[in-house]
Amino acid sequence: MAEAEKKREAVMAEEEKRREAGRHELAESLADLFTSISAMIKGELEGTNNQLLLLEKMNQRVAEEYNGYGDVAAGLRVFVEQLCEKNHGFEEYVQQIEKIDQQLTEFEAVVSMLDKYVSLLEKKVQSTHHNIPT
Repeated sequence: MAEAEKKREAVMAEEEKRREAGRHELAESLADLFTSISAMIKGELEGTNNQLLLLEKMNQRVAEEYNGYGDVAAGLRVFVEQLCEKNHGFEEYVQQIEKIDQQLTEFEAVVSMLDKYVSLLEKKVQSTHHNIPT
């Protein structure tokens, strides 16, 4: 029996070694799994971080560009205000020109009436001149 018990103990010891080797193998596999998952998550986070950095740079570039447009718009606003002031200064001259144009139109009408009257007088003079006996 002692020999049978030694065999059983040897078999149990061998089985224990196999279990221990299986546990060790499982532990290594789990460690590899966690390392791989960790590397994958780290890669995804780095990719997301890179995308956010790119987006930040793009936003800064757009902000710089629109900042320049703001300066241009402010300059244009000042220019338009100056033009409006100059335009108000010309309104008096425009009114004077319109008044002169109206007077010129009236003057042309008077000249036209005088021209007709002079033509009528010329006809009368010619008619009278032809009718005078010599």
